[in-house]
Amino acid sequence: MIVVAGEALIDLVPQQRGDALTPLRPVRGGGPYNTAVALARLGGAAAFCSRLSTDGFGTSLLERLSEEGVATGLVQRGPEPTTLAVAAVGADGSASYSFYTGGTADRLFTLPPALPEQTRAVSFGTCSLVLEPGASAYEELMRREAGRGVFVALDPNVRGELIPDADAYRSRFRSWLPYVSLLKLSEEDADWLGLGLPELAAAGPAAVVLTRGGDGLTVRTQDGAEYAVPGEKVEVVDTIGAGDTVNAALLHALSARDLLTPGALAELTADGWAGILTFAARAAAVTCSRAGAEPPYGREVEEFASR
Repeated sequence: MIVVAGEALIDLVPQQRGDALTPLRPVRGGGPYNTAVALARLGGAAAFCSRLSTDGFGTSLLERLSEEGVATGLVQRGPEPTTLAVAAVGADGSASYSFYTGGTADRLFTLPPALPEQTRAVSFGTCSLVLEPGASAYEELMRREAGRGVFVALDPNVRGELIPDADAYRSRFRSWLPYVSLLKLSEEDADWLGLGLPELAAAGPAAVVLTRGGDGLTVRTQDGAEYAVPGEKVEVVDTIGAGDTVNAALLHALSARDLLTPGALAELTADGWAGILTFAARAAAVTCSRAGAEPPYGREVEEFASR
């Protein structure tokens, strides 16, 4: 089982690209939430670890997890409101967000006493590692599970508008890297953090995967090897959830190859990485081909590959 720890929220998505005054459609989302759903759709065993509101939005978020086959035993509940993210979608389909996080449920996440014995990996990222007091609880969970030998994945998915002290966050981010087995981030994340692939890989992760939008993905391993695959061509509706899909697809592909142990990534050859990265690129392309964070099912990735 892969446990995804982090926030769930409601994206308010414009129904027409490039128009700020178009009606907004509520869509269930949040980076970790999307990752958990994507993992389940790809065919893996996934669990979600978070705190959800007991309001209508929170109940809907929980219901979808169950519908998608994501285990919810680690989900905490509270009366606080659900976090909202208002999306702005440009004419090219790229998305940016404004967040409404004051006093919301996911910020009050507390450290769970234990994860299921069958947990093979834990994935972290996005707002949950920024917004206190929950951020400290997620960080403690990361360190605890890494100390137990569990495979740790991190997708920072940096939202600079939520970070009051950029330098403090960059320092905190560096402190996580020795506990991380797989780091996935975008070119924009790396630029904001001021770190290149060589520096990131040298800081602790066994592998660092950099997403480059339509240009594909690149991985750098701890021994200095780099491998890359091109992006998959698709007509982009929007990019919402594409990075989360990549994160899930990487974890799913590694799990399918029985490589979810901290030392196993060193065994991967160039061909092995090419297969994993290509699978992730195809899964993300399917997500980009439709509106909102709607990750593909495993059969859809297979159909995309054979088109």
